[in-house]
Amino acid sequence: MPPFQQLELTFPTRPSLVVLGRDHELERKARELLQGFDVSELAKGVEVEWNARLCSAAGRADFRRRLVSLNPRLHEHGPAEIDRTLRHELAHLLAQARAGRRRVAPHGAEWKKACRDLGIVNEPRTHALPFPIQRRSRRYLYVCPRCGKEFPRVRTIKRAMACLDCCRKFSRGKFDRKAQLRLVRDKYE
Repeated sequence: MPPFQQLELTFPTRPSLVVLGRDHELERKARELLQGFDVSELAKGVEVEWNARLCSAAGRADFRRRLVSLNPRLHEHGPAEIDRTLRHELAHLLAQARAGRRRVAPHGAEWKKACRDLGIVNEPRTHALPFPIQRRSRRYLYVCPRCGKEFPRVRTIKRAMACLDCCRKFSRGKFDRKAQLRLVRDKYE
């Protein structure tokens, strides 16, 4: 019979009460930040939430819903990191609002300009916070029929998607049906 082992309990030094859902205080701050720009509809309708489903990302911006989602783990890194991440995600919304119907690159020139306007100069496109990264097995393999490039994916692709390199090369960046990705193998490993 194995010897008994002592159970060690550790408690946090301070309670960490993270409320999930909308954060009205951050929404007010987001509206204030956007007031100085000609995007009044976005400024009025922007929402900010804490989303526990964000695992490795610090935040996410959804322009259609005018929603900024923040990772609750940001609380562990202080108010300065929360502010910087909020501005980073607002820059995505601001860049898209300025572009109108034209689609902008997620971390392209328009986004960089919006970052500068929101007070975060030389903002990196990814964070360097020590969030745990979940590695998921890529179960699906898609291939571009035009160039043969492989695209392993965690989930199935729900809508028509094409190889960006081929679209740029053969159709000036527009969707090219000849480069539409094809499912080659299920349960790819």
